[in-house]
Order: sequence, then C-alpha cells, then structure tokens
Amino acid sequence: MLAALPMAAVVIDVENRFRYANPAAELFFQLSFPTLAGLRLSDLLPEDSRLLALLDQVRAHEAPVSDHDLTLDSPRLHRRGVAAHGAPLPEMPGGVVLTLQDGSTAQMMNRQLNFLGAARGASAMAEMLAHEVKNPLSGIRGAAQLLEQGAAEADQELCLLIQDEVDRIRNLVDRMDMFSDRPVDLAAVNIHQVLDHVKRVAQTGFAAHLRIVEDYDPSLPQVWGNRDQLVQILLNLVKNAAEAVDPVGGEVVLSTSYHHGMRIAVPGSRERVHLPLQVSVRDNGPGIAEALRATLFEPFVTTKRGGQGLGLALVAKLVADQGGLIECDSRPGRTVFRLSLAMPPAGTRSTATPGQRSGNGAGPGPRDS
Repeated sequence: MLAALPMAAVVIDVENRFRYANPAAELFFQLSFPTLAGLRLSDLLPEDSRLLALLDQVRAHEAPVSDHDLTLDSPRLHRRGVAAHGAPLPEMPGGVVLTLQDGSTAQMMNRQLNFLGAARGASAMAEMLAHEVKNPLSGIRGAAQLLEQGAAEADQELCLLIQDEVDRIRNLVDRMDMFSDRPVDLAAVNIHQVLDHVKRVAQTGFAAHLRIVEDYDPSLPQVWGNRDQLVQILLNLVKNAAEAVDPVGGEVVLSTSYHHGMRIAVPGSRERVHLPLQVSVRDNGPGIAEALRATLFEPFVTTKRGGQGLGLALVAKLVADQGGLIECDSRPGRTVFRLSLAMPPAGTRSTATPGQRSGNGAGPGPRDS
C-alpha cells in the first residue's frame, strides 16, 4: 500500500535511520532505497531542521504531528513548500512513519501559468508592433532621406540621426516579432543529439573557457518537440549559464533524466499530459537574486548591462509551444533550469538520421570537456 502512494513515505527508526522508502520517496530524495538505508535523516538535513524537530515531537507525545511549508535545504537536498506528517509506529519503539508532499510542483505549475500569460502578452505586443509601428516607421525614414537631400550640412546630421533611431526601433520590433504565434511542427527528437550540437556550438564560441559536463541517461527515449526550437532554447540557457559563472572554475552541467510522476492537466479538458523527460542546464555561478525569480521569464526582466530581457521570455514561450514546462531553481553556487518534455505519441516514426540510433543513448556515465 505504501509503495502505491503518490507521495513520499518513509519509516524512520529511533536513531533516525531509514528503514523503508517507497518509490515516491526515492524520487523525493533523488536516492535509491539501498542508498537511503545506509543513511540517517540527519545526513541529509542540518541539525536545526524543522523536520527533525517534528520527529522528536512525534516520539515525545506518541501522537501524529504535521507541519507545512517546510524548506529542506542542504548540499544533498533542496525542497521548498514541503508538507510533512509523522505518526508513531507501535511495532517499532521510537519508529515514525513519515509522509512528505512536495509543494514545489504545484508552485511550479502556478509559475508556469504566469510564464504562459507573459508569453501571450508578448505575442500580442509583437503583433501590435508589427502592424501598427512598422509602416509609420517606413514613412518616417523615407521622409528623413528626402529631407537629407536638400538639407544644409548641419541639418543632414539630424536627418541621419532620425534614420538611425528609426532603424533601432525597427530592430526592436523585429526582436519582439519572435514572440508572435506561429504553427510549430513537432516530431520525435533525439535530445542527446540536440545537446551535443549545442555543446559544440558553445565550445567554439561563448563557452570556450568553460568546462561542460554531460550527465545523460543513456536509456532516455526521444522527446516530442521541434529540433530547431530545442536548439534555440538550450543555446540560450547555456549562454546565460556561461555568462553567469566565473571564468576560472566555471562549470556547466547538461543532464537528462526520466521522472515518472510529472503529469499536468490541460485547461478546458480532462486530458492529462505526461511530461516524464527532464533536461537540465546547471551552473555553479552566484545564483539569481530572490527578488527576480518570480518574474524571471517575463519580458524585459534582466540583470545584464545593456540586456533587453527577452531571452528567457522567449525560452518560456518556445517551451510552452512544445507542450512542456520550464522551472528554475537557484541558490548561490547552483542554478538549474529544468525542462520537462513529453514523449512522442504511440506510433510516431523516429527522426534519427541514417546510421544513428533511434534512441537517445549517449553512453553511460558523466563526460566532460
């Protein structure tokens, strides 16, 4: 029964050792039960953790105790918004049955809806700019060119200034036009081939000074997406990571994994989309300021000098176009952008080129360069 529960359930003995962990708990702690069986809960959490205090209360009162909105933060575990419920286990003196429910998934969904809203707002702005601004700009530029021909030398400089500013506005409109809604062709894509391509591009340019590590799941199936857009998404994330880390000791980790439990409801229908394929870009930079995280994927939000704040907004929009989710988890020394993507529908033909495997196998174990 415990194994069938969708929430993490563990049995902790009087010394706070793991005596049992269901599959959901293995996903929660990102460790297999044989590994957990050799650990104490205090090996994963600091001594002043509220979760350890909850266990002490259960034992002291011999009664169930609950706590909510816990933050479990340590070098080996990082969870926020966790709801915990502990109950004494009569068959095991000092034993506690502990259930943990991660609220970060729900929070991620709420943030994702905000990202989608921001992307739709940017799309509407792009269409408005394209239709209502570009045509007048062409007239202004043409008029400035005509005035330049008969203007005095001092006034010619002003005419050139008008043309330069018109060109600058047009370039901004063109960048915003990337957000406009266009049909997206989806197919089965080998994500490891996409990541290898992104890595090659990065290492020949903006990330030539960095160590890029690959941590791939060789058994990962293909993802359902658009190859060119996936390249654009991942290049943007890797470029941001490369700009964030220290040139000395900077590291970017590209990883893939399979997560069984990621399902989302489609608004307006009973359909639930399974997003088990996870692609992550992690860096060891200084992290993202807490004040920026809630609006990170909205247009014009940036900390870069001279930046336009459109890169991550475009990433959120492209991920949404492919039916996926994106989230960011950041603290000093560790920032992770995670993409959750769908598998191809049953019966979909592979897009692998001749001579290549149809699966995503990239060889076992981490590799770096």
